[in-house]
Amino acid sequence: MFNPADNLKSGDKARLFPVLSENSKEGRALSILLSCLQNIPEFGQAMLADLGIRIGARTKIETYTEVVFSDGKSESKLRPDGLIVVKTGSRIWTALVEAKIGNADLDSSQIESYIDIAKANKIDAVITISNQFAPLPSHHPLTVSAATRKKAELYHWSWMYVLTEASLLLQGDMIEDLERRIIINEFVRFLTHTSAGIKSFTQMPASWTTIVSAIQAGGAISQNSEDAKEVIGAWHQEARDLSLILSRQLGRDVNIKTTRAHAIDHQARIKSDLQKLSVETRLETTLSVPNAAAPVEICADLQTKSISVYMRLKAPEDKKSTKARTNWLLRQLQSAEPANLHIRHFWPGRGPFAQHSLSDLRQDPSLAFTEKPNAVASSFEVVMVCDLGGKFSQRKNFISELERIVPEFYEQAGQNLKAWQPPAPRLKENKTEADNVSPQALAEAANSAEFETTE
Repeated sequence: MFNPADNLKSGDKARLFPVLSENSKEGRALSILLSCLQNIPEFGQAMLADLGIRIGARTKIETYTEVVFSDGKSESKLRPDGLIVVKTGSRIWTALVEAKIGNADLDSSQIESYIDIAKANKIDAVITISNQFAPLPSHHPLTVSAATRKKAELYHWSWMYVLTEASLLLQGDMIEDLERRIIINEFVRFLTHTSAGIKSFTQMPASWTTIVSAIQAGGAISQNSEDAKEVIGAWHQEARDLSLILSRQLGRDVNIKTTRAHAIDHQARIKSDLQKLSVETRLETTLSVPNAAAPVEICADLQTKSISVYMRLKAPEDKKSTKARTNWLLRQLQSAEPANLHIRHFWPGRGPFAQHSLSDLRQDPSLAFTEKPNAVASSFEVVMVCDLGGKFSQRKNFISELERIVPEFYEQAGQNLKAWQPPAPRLKENKTEADNVSPQALAEAANSAEFETTE
């Protein structure tokens, strides 16, 4: 059973209390993180699950820092920050780790060199950690060639993701052992201190103002524009940060919802979003909230300078009229403040929807019915629309407003919505006893059945 750790020329065991210079923020934070991965099974399981690594009762995790391999493939200037070894029976999975903190960003050439080191030493993956965000751990904030990525798996964690996963373990009481809870709690306290250098996504890039201004002036946005690519990259980072904010607010994992094709191929997702920005002048993302009635859809419209947040529900089929179906929805929104909330009625087919404010529909639920008296609404969207005006093009204000609006929508509407389900079938009055449906009873019913025929 080959273990890359046996090839280490040098490397220290990850320590919970590392003895390092005051300037080594990255080394200190990573050592503590790796030590928690190794010694807190619940945390190791939570962090590695998204990489497809299962942690069981027989699994043992070993972690090292500042690793150099004895085969000469890694020189001192290319010394990976860490190594993770996961042993389950006869199986071993390993990953190199590279960490940046504060304002330091990852470097493509350095990461590609580490992937080469991983291949040379039969290491399965490279994990990067920084204050940059990625929609999914399998996606990456840097562009790395397809040929290089074939040499080893490449994953990314943001420090805010690490903090969120640790916080969720505490909020959900998922760690029963008192000592382990104390360690994770101290880890959270460490990461949240300003000296740790952990940051959220706070502003769009300078190209954001350029792109918004160009669209407002009626200009076309090329899908190959570097400004457009930078904006899409920033939007993906903010979407991930937003999902982590909601995760911490709800105490449950909120994830980015993507198509299967986009989850597998991050570049395909970027290309699709570039096209939407170029053609429709919109940025969109979808959040999946556990047990919510529907995904939370978010749209930033660069043409109207507005943000829309909405959830779509199927109309209850046991209600026969649009008015009755509307009342079913309004009852779910009784506690909602109507400001900026609207209801969209969708009809069978591809026709346009009808939209009315929540306050107007509360006063007269028949408003939508009068527009299409011969049709019955098939689905609804509950939507919050916020016109940001000048704030939309401002790099920081756009982010702060977005992070205010999405939780507000969820609090006012999202958490109160329930998806319609068909009612459970009821026993027929003449079939309440087992004898009513015995073979003899069925035979008697068949013999006495009468059918009308038409000539």
